[in-house]
Amino acid sequence: MRLPRTRPRSLAGQLFAMQVVLIAAVVAGCAVFAYVSGSAQAEETAARQVRVAALAVADSPSVREAIRTPDPSAVLQPYAERVREDTGIAFVTIMDTERVRWTHPDTSQIGDTFLGNTAKALRGQTFTETYTGTLGPSIRVVTPIRDGGKIVGLVSAGITVDRVSSQVREQLGALALAAGGALALGGIGTYVINARLRRHTHGMNAAELSRLHDYHQATLHAVREGLLMLDGRRRIALINDAGRELLGLEPDTEAVGRTVDELALPAPLTGALLASEARVDELHLTAARVIVVNTRPVVGGERRGTVVTLRDHTELQALSGELDSERGFTQALRSQAHEAANRLHTVVSLIELGRVEEAVDFATAELELAQVLTDRVVGAVEEPVLAALLLGKAAQANERGVELVLAEDSLIDDGALPPSLAQRDLVTILGNLIDNAVDAASEAPEDAEESGAAVPAPRVPGDPAGRARVTVTALADERELLLRVADTGAGIGPEAADEVFRRGWSTHGAGRGLGLALVRQAAHRNGGTVELDAGPDGGARFTVRLPLGERTARSAAEARTKEVTA
Repeated sequence: MRLPRTRPRSLAGQLFAMQVVLIAAVVAGCAVFAYVSGSAQAEETAARQVRVAALAVADSPSVREAIRTPDPSAVLQPYAERVREDTGIAFVTIMDTERVRWTHPDTSQIGDTFLGNTAKALRGQTFTETYTGTLGPSIRVVTPIRDGGKIVGLVSAGITVDRVSSQVREQLGALALAAGGALALGGIGTYVINARLRRHTHGMNAAELSRLHDYHQATLHAVREGLLMLDGRRRIALINDAGRELLGLEPDTEAVGRTVDELALPAPLTGALLASEARVDELHLTAARVIVVNTRPVVGGERRGTVVTLRDHTELQALSGELDSERGFTQALRSQAHEAANRLHTVVSLIELGRVEEAVDFATAELELAQVLTDRVVGAVEEPVLAALLLGKAAQANERGVELVLAEDSLIDDGALPPSLAQRDLVTILGNLIDNAVDAASEAPEDAEESGAAVPAPRVPGDPAGRARVTVTALADERELLLRVADTGAGIGPEAADEVFRRGWSTHGAGRGLGLALVRQAAHRNGGTVELDAGPDGGARFTVRLPLGERTARSAAEARTKEVTA
């Protein structure tokens, strides 16, 4: 039968046990050290005390006078007892040079031989020793008594070891009480600290915390959504790899500890990250990406920080634009199919009426009208993606009553554009500019007045130039690609010229205004610029310039040379 595995003690429990053992060891060590040092100090104090008493007795003139008398004990015994009682020592023994006692606490010992060493004292030295005499083991000092330079006697003063030990035992009791108090306080403090630690670690042990940290790091690096955590002071506490990539931070940039303001992000995005309220699925632009931002403040009695998630919306936005274009193409083709059917019915009806020549003229005129723009685009723009985009946008514009015209100086040779210039960026730039131009050109003057834009001069009815028109210029030379779109719409007032590229700016109300922001983003991503000024027909004119590499420019020049030679 297998016994169930016991869960290892939590980290807080392990630390508590270690700290209790450590505190107990420290307190015990301090107690032993205090006891040893106290014992040594007590012995030193006792030796110093008896030394002072012995020297005082040996230097007393009355002692020397008593030694000269026939019965020194009669005078010295009372004197020695007074000294012993006043100093608190165990004995004061005065003897002659033959070690015969003149004084002793036990009067029966007077006249007997002193038990101890006296050789050093007889040579004129004062020394200390521990010796077992009639009163038991004692710490004693022996010093000579001099009378005119002659040693006439000896003095021995001492204190018993038992008395010193009793003093140490008294100190040990107080020491044990202090050590017990220190141990109790240390244990209580350790318990309080570890209880707090247990709450913060949720009762997990070291292995569980290590495993949780490993999972945490693996998750941060594996998840493809950007994750950003800000503390209460709006400083970055955590950011994963995807977050760095989406915000355009270099891998070696130290982001943790920096404030959001130091990241040089666009102002609307910085405002969203610093907002105190939650943000849900907000669309923001960085220098190279379109990202969806969600924020949630962390609140626990006070603001503790913010959790931010970032999702890359760049490709989805591009695909959405392409899907909108495809829908527009589909609607334009459906409309053209309907118009073609009407024209075919007209041709058939003319033939049935016997007017064959009129039917041929009508069909030929319609075919030439439809073929003019196609021939112009195919002849000037050999880049297939741009050519297809222009033809599709021309059909959409025609459906809305707007004429799309390709400028006479337009010319893009096949292979003139570098591979580094993404075709999706070209579609984003030119497609959004044409869409906005068609919208502006198709608006009635009263719509322009309501939107606050400048109103162009009224057009002359019946004048072919008076038809709503969008003029596109696409030109690639050896240095740059020029894309220019001008319209005959109401134009954009000078006061709004700096705001048109801001996300959310639009004359069509809320929920719009992303196209021009994407145009500027795509242009900047490829090292280009976007300029806005007034067009020749009174409307707005946008000019995008994208630099071309030397290798691509040389290849385009070689291709044009071959065509001329051929």
